[in-house]
Amino acid sequence: MAIGIVDFLETLSVSFCGVATLLWMSIGTFARTEKGEVLAQRTIASLCIISAIMLILLNSMGGELWGSGSMALPMAMVAVIVAISATLNLKGKDVQGEMNPHKIRKMRREEE
Repeated sequence: MAIGIVDFLETLSVSFCGVATLLWMSIGTFARTEKGEVLAQRTIASLCIISAIMLILLNSMGGELWGSGSMALPMAMVAVIVAISATLNLKGKDVQGEMNPHKIRKMRREEE
């Protein structure tokens, strides 16, 4: 019974991390509306926190992640960091400190 639970936790935590990654990569699509962006951010953060909890449980039950007994805790920490960063709202803020192609194109159109 315990082995079944450990296998289930491993599969579910990796699946949640995968779904969160897919949502993260498609955040631009969700950011078309403010509600969509907020929903995507909260979903990503929730999935990552749940994954982190499952990975900690997996580690405490002696389970392995990708064949390694010491991989679950570092991945749980990564999931927490991604959850925190997913809640940051950077919309409209210049984080790179340089012009992006959209601004350059807009400036060229204005000059013409």
